[in-house]
Amino acid sequence: MGRKKTDKIVFENVKVLDAGAKGVSVAKAPEGQVIFIPNVVPGDVVDVQTFKKRKSYFEGKAIKFHEFSEHRTTPVCEHFGVCGGCKWQNMKYEQQLFYKNQEVYNHLKRIGKIELPDFEPILGSKEQFFYRNKMEFGFSSSRWMTQEEVDSGAELDNKNAVGFHIPKMWDKILDIQKCHLQQDPSNDIRNEIRRFANENDLSFFNPRNHEGLLRTLMIRTASTGEIMVLIQFFEDDKAKRELLLNFLAERFPEITSLQYVINQKANDTLYDQDIILFKGRDYILEEMEGLNFSINAKSFYQTNSAQAYELYSITREFAGLTGEELVYDLYTGTGTIAQFVSKKAKKVIGVEAVPEAIADAKENAKRNNITNCEFFVGDMKNVFNDDFIKTHGHPDVIITDPPRDGMHADVVKQILSIAPEKVVYVSCNSATQARDLALMDEMYKVTRVRPVDMFPQTHHVENVVLLEKR
Repeated sequence: MGRKKTDKIVFENVKVLDAGAKGVSVAKAPEGQVIFIPNVVPGDVVDVQTFKKRKSYFEGKAIKFHEFSEHRTTPVCEHFGVCGGCKWQNMKYEQQLFYKNQEVYNHLKRIGKIELPDFEPILGSKEQFFYRNKMEFGFSSSRWMTQEEVDSGAELDNKNAVGFHIPKMWDKILDIQKCHLQQDPSNDIRNEIRRFANENDLSFFNPRNHEGLLRTLMIRTASTGEIMVLIQFFEDDKAKRELLLNFLAERFPEITSLQYVINQKANDTLYDQDIILFKGRDYILEEMEGLNFSINAKSFYQTNSAQAYELYSITREFAGLTGEELVYDLYTGTGTIAQFVSKKAKKVIGVEAVPEAIADAKENAKRNNITNCEFFVGDMKNVFNDDFIKTHGHPDVIITDPPRDGMHADVVKQILSIAPEKVVYVSCNSATQARDLALMDEMYKVTRVRPVDMFPQTHHVENVVLLEKR
């Protein structure tokens, strides 16, 4: 027997109440169930057609607008609503900041259930567009068709695209003309690659058949003006590959690092691939407060360089360093925070699980003539045994900046057993941060909180918390 199809219900004159998780807004059905609706703004009054029903909520889309919210603004991007990124482009920036701040507060209060000080004002981004230093695009021979194209019934000769995956469609790519996330020449480089590839019959990847030459494109830019371009090829065709790479080198002499990968795996992650340098050097330099950091194709670096500086400045301020402290920097990555705080500390010990990142951290410290930082490779939950503390000293301050999942429970336990005077916790996910803070609540009191907006036009928000011993 087939599954019974859910009746599509239409709710009329529904007021959008709040901005919910993952950039989707929230309304209430007449009987009190929550309705999740994309591409609307709190304050809009809409008719909603539901397409999914669960016990306590519906998912739906706005099919008619009766009133527009005062918090609404006109999206600048022609791809808004289709590409799936920048979900809040239709909301005024001060309102985006309000909801981000609110989300952090709700997480810390509801999940953490801890006593909180007054939040310091969320730090907005001066640049609300063209702020990202790294973008990744996919090539596909099966371009996503817009509704207008589908309705017109016209046959397309060329279905090649370079752009972003349509959400929940692994094989469809939206062809992006102008993206407002990365400064020029990012758009020019992508559009010129598409034009040149089409004119020279360079094939675009077909994810279903696993064939084609061009697979992905990564562009990294730095505040120093340096640019890295990395093209991932699926087929190994030297003549075609060099045709494109030589064209790029000539057309964009400002590219300081031109690299490629030949990747015939099922997935397109770079981390287990050999990256080949075609022209220039295999890294670009980022600069922050006089420090230089080399960024290679596999490096993690905060994606918004200007706001990274603000985030690290708040972290350093929260740590309250006087020059006498021993600082442990957990999840140090390529050592950016460690080196950034080092001039105010006696010594900094950075720990990170990824060996390549630690190699970069050591290289960067050498480049910056920093002699009071040491870096160690290790799984965070195994590193801090008594021997490590005995060898390297008892920290006065621990700075921790874990991935989205937060800290492993064993790491929290180790911090509690080391018991430094202060812990500064930087997080890109305030829900897991709240969970960890609750585990530390008996020994530590949260004395300062400041959210930082790294990603305007999206729902993402970073948060910095200072914990002091009770």
